[in-house]
Amino acid sequence: MKVYFNNIKSLCLKRKIKKIFDCALKECPIEYKAFSVYLTLVNKEKIQELNNKFRNINKSTDVLSFPNLELNKGENFNYKEMIKEINPGDGLINLGDIIICDSIAKEQAKILGHSYKREICFLAIHGFLHLLGYDHINNDDEIEMNMLTDNILNKYNIRRN
Repeated sequence: MKVYFNNIKSLCLKRKIKKIFDCALKECPIEYKAFSVYLTLVNKEKIQELNNKFRNINKSTDVLSFPNLELNKGENFNYKEMIKEINPGDGLINLGDIIICDSIAKEQAKILGHSYKREICFLAIHGFLHLLGYDHINNDDEIEMNMLTDNILNKYNIRRN
């Protein structure tokens, strides 16, 4: 698993995010694990622009995910069918992009009473699970996704408070 970071300077935060992504892959029933992901921090204006362009919602949000593959809750896919998706530069299949709004993450961390690092990790794993096919359209799916998110964050001692 390779994570390409944009606009994240903290080496500690990069390591935490990489570990929680690796943990998420272990929790999911995907046998093939040679993936890459792009994670970018942006400002409110940029995330609003992306949200409007791709979701027709003209307001800022905390995190957006743009999957390259159509996975359903981390189910396996036929690797041989995905061979065309392998990036010759790194030999990995790109799962997609995660875009996090830095200023909204800071605001939410303050409102929720936990650290900025915890909020970025929460948003990163939330976005990553979307790339793996998880969603929160209905209540049961939201409960499942939130439990998985909390379990992964707790394994790395990234607590709410």
